[in-house]
Amino acid sequence: MRYRKMIAPIVITVLVVAYYIVYFGALICLLDRTWAILLGIIPIVLAATMIDVCIQRIKEIRSGEEDDLGKY
Repeated sequence: MRYRKMIAPIVITVLVVAYYIVYFGALICLLDRTWAILLGIIPIVLAATMIDVCIQRIKEIRSGEEDDLGKY
């Protein structure tokens, strides 16, 4: 039952990271390399943060903290 609750965070993370990859690819194709790398740092950092948050959420679900807002 817990594994069903992991599906949504994983799917959303994959979709958002895929969007950031497409965005970064478009920057590289449309802009000069220097500008693409400078502006591409933002989506790379956001994608890494999104993956980190997904990993933390999966750990919460596995430990039984399914409703993390309920403790506040």
